[in-house]
Amino acid sequence: MKIKNKSQLIICILIPLAIGALSALFSGNMSYSGLNKPPLSPPPIVFPVVWTILYILMGISSYLVCTSDSPDKRKAIRVYAAQLFFNFFWSIIFFRFENYLLAFIWLLALIALIVLMIYRFYKIKPLAAYLQVPYLLWCTFAAYLNFMIYYLN
Repeated sequence: MKIKNKSQLIICILIPLAIGALSALFSGNMSYSGLNKPPLSPPPIVFPVVWTILYILMGISSYLVCTSDSPDKRKAIRVYAAQLFFNFFWSIIFFRFENYLLAFIWLLALIALIVLMIYRFYKIKPLAAYLQVPYLLWCTFAAYLNFMIYYLN
């Protein structure tokens, strides 16, 4: 990966990190530990670590797309922005409002946007798409957790 503009890379990384931090702030203090959880539920400490890594990967991917010469980069960045919007509100729906069914449906829409984003990123810069595969896998795992929490609670 060739870095053309370090400050743009930093900004691209800070955007999803800030969105994640704001989402966590607005999500409130609902106790995840008090919920009936399904098998394979990781300990709470795993979530902030994984999300930080995923947000950094998102920022790097968006940087790769933004600095490309592709005429399709605007379309790809619009999908990226849309998935960030859905990402932002998922935890608020789940934790603040404790609406697990709506959060699950919202997460399915987010997963669809992630798939579309990966497709659009791949057409521009395959590495940008590959960096999003862990995000897709994590959100798929989160959908399992979300649905089972809905079912068990």
